[in-house]
Order: sequence, then structure tokens, then C-alpha cells
Amino acid sequence: MHLCCIFALHACRQQLNRMKKAQEILANYGLRKTGCRLDILQLFLANKCALAHADLEKVLGKRYDRVTIYRTLYAFEKKGLLHSINDVSGAVKFALCREACSRHQHHDNHVHFNCTACGQTFCLEEVRIPALVLPPGYEADSLHFSAQGKCQRCSTS
Repeated sequence: MHLCCIFALHACRQQLNRMKKAQEILANYGLRKTGCRLDILQLFLANKCALAHADLEKVLGKRYDRVTIYRTLYAFEKKGLLHSINDVSGAVKFALCREACSRHQHHDNHVHFNCTACGQTFCLEEVRIPALVLPPGYEADSLHFSAQGKCQRCSTS
């Protein structure tokens, strides 16, 4: 078998695995399996960085309109499948929740890293945000902690 055929077969298997995983995730979260939801979820499964609405629109804009993409992102966040990240540019990006989040509470208490070289935003799951002790009468709904600099890929090039 030629090397290019092996790579094509490997890519096809990865695509099938992402499709199967996306279907399982949608079922686990009680979401209908629509084409748009499957396509968007597969993009998140294939990427290690957070994605903005504009990123999804570039890839899927010919298949789905911007409102459908937005509604899908909103449904995923509401169900606890994605969490939103405000990056340094002011754009809202989304990333898969790695823990069992729900519509009532997101457990995304980790650091988000914004690369100043490539513009990507990454969830650093292993870097946890410490517990915050607020003065009496204050109640935090969420914490956002981000770091800026060069990501692994950009710091080695």
C-alpha cells in the first residue's frame, strides 16, 4: 500500500472516530443529532484550541448560516458541553468542557492561555484557579483567569 493511501486511510478513520464520538456526546447531553451540531462538535474534537464563531463560520459558512451556528454554540454552552472564553482581543471563543459540566454549573476553573504570536486560545486544564475567598456579602458567579505569551508551538519556532 502506498504511503499516501495509508495517510488517507488514517485520516478517514480519525474522521469516523470523531463522528462516532460526536454522536455519543450529543446523546449523553440529551441533544438532537442535527448535521450542524455534529459538524460543529467534530470541529471542536479535532482542535486543541478554543474556536470563535468566526472560525466556525469560515469552515461551515457555506453549509449553515451564522444564526444557526450561533444557536448551536449557545445550546452547547447552555447544556454544559462548551464553555465560553473572553480572549484578549475581546472576542468570545468556545472550548469543550473536559469535566462533567451541566446547564447549572460549569467547572472550567482552569487558566486560559492566549498566544500573542498565533492568536490561538488554549485551555490549560492542568493549571487550576485557586479557590477565591471573598469578603462577606460578595458572591462570585464565575472566575476568568488568562495568561498571555507564546504557546508551545510558537515558542519553539
